[in-house]
Amino acid sequence: MAVRDFMTKNLITVTPQDPIFDAVDLMKEHDIHRLPVLKNDQLVGLITEGTIQAAMPSSATSLSIHETNFLLNKTTVQDVMVKKVATIAPDALLEEAISLMRAKKIGVLPVVKDEQLQGIITNNDIFDAFLKITGYNSGGTRVTIQITKDHKGILATIAQTLADADFSISTLVVDRQTDKTIIEAQIDSQATEQISQILNDAGYTVISCVLTNA
Repeated sequence: MAVRDFMTKNLITVTPQDPIFDAVDLMKEHDIHRLPVLKNDQLVGLITEGTIQAAMPSSATSLSIHETNFLLNKTTVQDVMVKKVATIAPDALLEEAISLMRAKKIGVLPVVKDEQLQGIITNNDIFDAFLKITGYNSGGTRVTIQITKDHKGILATIAQTLADADFSISTLVVDRQTDKTIIEAQIDSQATEQISQILNDAGYTVISCVLTNA
């Protein structure tokens, strides 16, 4: 899966010269938490709820409300935006985006190609991607199988066992651990008991077999 498959494409942006209050209003209006900053159609920064909050005067300030509002009215996006922004290419693997976000301890990556902003990908986009990849919302059966003696072709034999019983695997996740392999298959059926019985009869260790969100 590539970043382009899950990024947000229809973006709300601001310019460096926009007043900070305009950025706040846009975030509230569109229920978003960050805004890319563009200058001459080039990404020059990122403004977030966190950077805006950090720019607000402390509650311990001696400034009056009038003085505080005066200062904030003079504050522009470029005064508080993050200027060194980590980015990613649209053709990058989704896992690369996850790794970069974790390494940088950030929750958003602007997606850039040929110096042009293509979109952004956020934590929520990645959560949505996970739900789609695992088939959680497809409304079928999630069966978890433990394999103690992994070998080449094991996935093919499991798939064939289910296919012979007229069951189809929609998604498959494999977790190879030190002492065992865990296989989670999303089956396009709600016949949990039958699926579990078929796999048990074939000699597989079924850890769980449950319905997922319909």
